Amino acid sequence: MDIKEQITQVVDKITKDEKLLEQFQKEPVKTVEKVLGVKLPADVVDKIVAGVKGKVSLNKAGAAVSALKKLF
Repeated sequence: MDIKEQITQVVDKITKDEKLLEQFQKEPVKTVEKVLGVKLPADVVDKIVAGVKGKVSLNKAGAAVSALKKLF
C-alpha cells in the first residue's frame, strides 16, 4: 500500500466535499477509513491522517495567499 497515494486520494475527496471535511476535522480516523473503504492498522491510519492534515492545512494557506493577492 502506497501511503502517499492514499493521502492524495483522501485529500482530493475531502477538499471537494465540505461535509466530509467537517467530519474529518471531528473524526479523522473514521473519515479516512470511510473514504478509503477499508479498516486500516492504527500505525498506517495515523500516518495517513497526519499527511492529510498537513496537506489540507497547506491547501488552506495557499487559498488564503491567493485571496490576498487578488486584493492587491
